[in-house]
Amino acid sequence: MGAALTAPVLILSGVLVGMRGEPTPRATSPRTVAVPQASTPASARAAVRDGGAVTHRAARPRLVVVPALGVRAAVAPIGLDGHSLTPPADPTRVGWWTGGARPGAPSGTAVLTGHTVHTGGGAFDRLDELVPGDDVRVRRTGGTVAYEVRSVEVLSRAELAHRSAGIFRQVGAPRLVLVTCEDWDGTAYRSNVVVSAEPVG
Repeated sequence: MGAALTAPVLILSGVLVGMRGEPTPRATSPRTVAVPQASTPASARAAVRDGGAVTHRAARPRLVVVPALGVRAAVAPIGLDGHSLTPPADPTRVGWWTGGARPGAPSGTAVLTGHTVHTGGGAFDRLDELVPGDDVRVRRTGGTVAYEVRSVEVLSRAELAHRSAGIFRQVGAPRLVLVTCEDWDGTAYRSNVVVSAEPVG
């Protein structure tokens, strides 16, 4: 699995994550990234430990649309399984971390994580092709939240773990972070694509 499951580390297994197991026979080997639990406030950590979501007036996301990539993927809530966060088994679906903000919330980071499948068919296979200025739309009950991409980075697993407190912060201005795996070496993915977007309109 990679990083050890030791406190105060939260292992997000699936693309912030990587995957615990194979979502389909085409999918790749397991990969994980360690994210310090200190990157989320106590209230958020408590909600995750209890199996619940951090509640905001914003509704939970149901669909993510990325026009530049032709992506239109259903979104499912995903929580912790022990110390691990596992995205939906179906690689065409995207997971929303219930321990983070909801899209449309007044503050915090909403995190969506999707599979990359090196043979094709993953929702976020081409996430690294996004550029600043591209649109991302998250549909939820009651409307759509529009975002504009601000940055696209490819980070090693070590870099992502080191910077996770800032990337997955749950304080400050609202934003959306999309994460998937990158740099397939024939056995495993060695890096992660991290896209940060801010709400517009």
